[in-house]
Amino acid sequence: MIKFDYKRAASIENCLELLHQYSGNAKLLAGGTDLMVDFRADDRKVQHVELVIDTTHIPALKFINEEGDSIRIGAGVTFQELWENSLLKIYAPFLCEAGYSVGSPQIRNAGTIGGSIGTASPASDPAPPMVAMDTMVNLKSLRGERSLLLSDFLIKPYKTALEPDEMIVSVSFKKLNPSGGFSFVKLGRRKTLAIARMNVAVYVELDENRKAVDVRIVPGASLPTAARVRKAEKMLLGKAPDYELHREIGLFVAGEMVKATGRRWSTAYKEPVIASLIKRALNQATGIKENE
Repeated sequence: MIKFDYKRAASIENCLELLHQYSGNAKLLAGGTDLMVDFRADDRKVQHVELVIDTTHIPALKFINEEGDSIRIGAGVTFQELWENSLLKIYAPFLCEAGYSVGSPQIRNAGTIGGSIGTASPASDPAPPMVAMDTMVNLKSLRGERSLLLSDFLIKPYKTALEPDEMIVSVSFKKLNPSGGFSFVKLGRRKTLAIARMNVAVYVELDENRKAVDVRIVPGASLPTAARVRKAEKMLLGKAPDYELHREIGLFVAGEMVKATGRRWSTAYKEPVIASLIKRALNQATGIKENE
């Protein structure tokens, strides 16, 4: 196991000072559910680390606040806290579901939203619903603050736009209409304690005539990073939900996946499965029974 020094940060400012001092040779501990695995495996991502900065005791990173028409979540909020939060259950229930789908109770009570984003695993469960909500990632360093769309922050698997002296302090997003339909669907190798092989977040808002006025479709784990498939969203906009249309949208998303990743040994399995998951998520979000 790689050897490193350890310091517990007392505040965001203390953390930023240490990041600046160690010039890219420090790592933040925001739960440790991924980081400690990397250390034990002597992963190349942590070979350079001289200092681990524990952020789990910084109160300023632990909040879920309603701010007018937006919601802001501190980077230190755990997956279990996402699942239990009454505000999120109204305005972002698929994010609650994604939080609950992560690992075991021990992992959900340790892992954090900031740590998940910072790791940038393509199999992240919270990433698809957050991308669907056009979530902003709010960053801070001694040089100042900046915000990026999560879809821009996630560059490729395990790589983000985070600078060595920056830390994630919060994420924020506009509230979605709670009368809309939300769905989070996950496929793993088993029913529980599973890393996603594929997952999907969907939001559909209908008008009084049951025509779609807002559509968000985000596959995760099947693409290098979670991303809205806007061409697929347009296939439903202005139309009434329909089982056959949802099937066509699923097939289209599967085609987009193949374009993005190329054909490989797993494509024969993933292509029909992601199409089915998209269809299922759209059906759930719009109240269409699977056997219709």
